[in-house]
Amino acid sequence: MSRAVLALDIGGTKLAAGVVDRSGLVHSFLVEPSLADEGPDRVLARLFELGRRAVAESGVEWEDVEGVGIGCGGPLDAEHGVLLAPPHLPGWHDVAVTALAEDAYERPAVLENDATAAALGEHRFGAGAGTLNMVYLTISTGVGGGVVVGGRLYRGSGGNGAELGHVTVDWHGRPCRGCGRAGCLEAYASGTSISERMREALALADGGAASLNGVTATDVAALARDGHPIATAVWNETVAALACGLTSIVNLFEPDLVVIGGGVSRSGEQLLGPVRQWVRANAIAPGGRAADIVEAALGDHVGVVGAAAIAHDRIEEQRVATRG
Repeated sequence: MSRAVLALDIGGTKLAAGVVDRSGLVHSFLVEPSLADEGPDRVLARLFELGRRAVAESGVEWEDVEGVGIGCGGPLDAEHGVLLAPPHLPGWHDVAVTALAEDAYERPAVLENDATAAALGEHRFGAGAGTLNMVYLTISTGVGGGVVVGGRLYRGSGGNGAELGHVTVDWHGRPCRGCGRAGCLEAYASGTSISERMREALALADGGAASLNGVTATDVAALARDGHPIATAVWNETVAALACGLTSIVNLFEPDLVVIGGGVSRSGEQLLGPVRQWVRANAIAPGGRAADIVEAALGDHVGVVGAAAIAHDRIEEQRVATRG
């Protein structure tokens, strides 16, 4: 069997662990709530135990697990394996997560921005396989992204580049929970924003607010499909913001393909159809308008597949350097 790595994904709402081999095959996949407000010590203890269970359920022997790949939202220091101060993990400051993982598993560990890792996963094993230039956008609790240029991940000078969720779509707009600036794409297109704006709109309307207090982005999409006027307005604003931001991103990178993942993308063509139409009509021709926009292929596995791809690459780089 191809050698494998243990991949861990640290999200604001969930933790995931899986064992993934070099071909991208996922041998096990486990998820549990993050409970991030418990703090890094307790959350990481649960994450590392989740990882042990993932190996036990994978059918892969521990001696065939070469290392550990960890994906988490930034800002982070990937080179030194430190989580600096991720907004989705309040109170997590300067957490040396790879050192802790290496102590827990007695294997080398690597850290990467989760959306950057997911971009590599989709480029290598998913919807972007075979493309040279690709943009990946994940639309979930927040909005993240990753970019492949010339077949290689773009990371930026400090490893935190391609923060596509913080492209400005309205400089007088809503405050962004992720970075604190005004009018970011994340402030309009994220699942969190969709549900917030729906609640705000309901509160301004006569009646109905109490009955939909727990409304989610999935609910808003469903209500919009059924013709609910407030949900339709919120959804249309979401589509317009995403299309505006993505047009700028396409103009900047001129990719062959845009891949959109995350929970909000599960609305499928209800989201992608009008966004694709807008981008094709408004991106700079000819290159920008040639980019296709498709749904991600790896689904819920994208986080662990991406983190595993990063780990496999780093392990191979170290092996080559040792031989040299």
